[in-house]
Amino acid sequence: MKLKMRMTLFLVTTAQFAWGQTSTKPELVIAEATAPEPSANSYSVLGATPEQETLVRAQIRVMQPSVYPLRVLFVPHWKYIDTARTFRLHVPAGYSSAMFTHLPSRSVFIDSDRYVSDDSLGYAVAHELGHLAANSVRENAADKAAREYRKRLKQSRIETR
Repeated sequence: MKLKMRMTLFLVTTAQFAWGQTSTKPELVIAEATAPEPSANSYSVLGATPEQETLVRAQIRVMQPSVYPLRVLFVPHWKYIDTARTFRLHVPAGYSSAMFTHLPSRSVFIDSDRYVSDDSLGYAVAHELGHLAANSVRENAADKAAREYRKRLKQSRIETR
């Protein structure tokens, strides 16, 4: 019993001295130590051909989204289905999707086997970036946010002709 009392007293007093090593600055985070804001080049494109990667990066650069993805992943159909099941993607009955966004990881998954054309890719990526901008899984919120991105894509196509 005396040993327990002495150990408790020892731990309590050493804890008080350990507090003396804390910083006296009231700021919890130093401004220089914070992570920089994501930029147009800070995301990775995985599983894409060089042409697909160049296209996706160019389209995202034109769209200038308010929130950039951290990853854009082109995956084969079987992996897309498995990943959608793992993340419990909700797709209404009778519908299918060629891509989806996982909001917590800010990742956009693209079914590379259902990739149709460059224009459809831009249209769908704008929708997925709309999910990130709205920070919502709701389709109407994503479409509303994607309108501006699609306008920028369309304007870019007109200017390059």
